[in-house]
Amino acid sequence: MSKPLTDHEKRKQISVRGIAGLGDVAEIKKSFNRHLHFTLVKDRNVATPRDYYFALAHTVRDHLVGRWIRTQQYYYEKDPKRIHYLSLEFYMGRTLQNTMINLGLQNACDEAIYQLGLDLEELEDIEEDAGLGNGGLGRLAACFLDSMASLGLAAYGYGIRYEFGIFNQKITNGWQVEEADDWLRYGNPWEKARPEYMLPVHFYGRVEHTNEGPKWVDTQVVLAMPYDTPVPGYKNNTVNTMRLFKVFADYEAYISCQEKVNELYRNPKEWTRKVIRNIAASGKFSSDRTIAEYAREIWGVEPSDVKIPPPNEPRE
Repeated sequence: MSKPLTDHEKRKQISVRGIAGLGDVAEIKKSFNRHLHFTLVKDRNVATPRDYYFALAHTVRDHLVGRWIRTQQYYYEKDPKRIHYLSLEFYMGRTLQNTMINLGLQNACDEAIYQLGLDLEELEDIEEDAGLGNGGLGRLAACFLDSMASLGLAAYGYGIRYEFGIFNQKITNGWQVEEADDWLRYGNPWEKARPEYMLPVHFYGRVEHTNEGPKWVDTQVVLAMPYDTPVPGYKNNTVNTMRLFKVFADYEAYISCQEKVNELYRNPKEWTRKVIRNIAASGKFSSDRTIAEYAREIWGVEPSDVKIPPPNEPRE
C-alpha cells in the first residue's frame, strides 16, 4: 500500500490556478531558463530557491516593461494632466503576485513553474516586503498608486528609497526584540536605477547678499539618485511609475577624499608605497574568502566564529 501524500506533495501534483494556454506556458518556461542562465549565471545544479524567485521575477518583469514604456510614451504624446503624489512612505508589499494578477499571467506562471518541478507559492514567499513605511499611511499611499494605475490616470509616486524599512520583530526569552529590516540585501528585481538623473540637494546654510543678488551658501549637500519602480493597473495595460530617491549623505566626505587621492597621485613615490600596502593588506581578505568558500563547497563545513588559540597557548 502506497504511503499517503502530504498536503505539500498533493499541491505539487496539480496546478492549482487552472490550465493556461500552451504557448504562454512554453514562452514563460523559456524565459525563466534564459534568466536563470544569463541574468543570474546559474544552472539547476547550483541554483537556490531564491535564484528561482529572481528568475521568475525577471520573467514577469519582461511582460511589464513593454507596457511601462508604452504608457510613458502615451503620456508624453497626449500630455494629460499629471498627478504627482509625494509621501514619506509607500508600503507596497510584495510585487510578484500583484504583478502576475494585474497582467493576467498568474495561471500561465503557475503552470510553467509546476512543469519545471517548482512551487509558485514557495517562490512568492521568498520575496521581501518592500520596507518603505511602517503601516497605515504607507499602505494607504500604496493603494492610491494602485488605484490610479487601474483607473488609467497619469500618476507618479515620489518617496525615499529606505535601505532599512519597517523593523523585523521576534520573541527572545519571552521579550519582543526588534531588528533592522535589511530588505535590499539580496537586491530588488523590480526597480531600475537612474544614475543619469542624480541631483544635488542642499540643506541648512545661510543667505548671503551679493552684488549679483542673494546667494545660498555654506549648505550641506547630499546626492539623490532616483530608482523607478513600475506600478501596473489591473488588466488595462497601464503601468505608472513610483520614483524613490536613494540619498548619499556623505557626498562632502567623498569629495574631500577624492581630492586627497588626486593630490597623492601627483607624488609617485608615496602613491606607489600606499598601493603596495593596500594590495598586501587585501591578501588576508582574499585568502579568508577563498578558504571559506572551499570549505563550504568541498567539505560542507560552514565558517565558525570560535577563536582558535595559537599552538603555544593552552586550549580552554
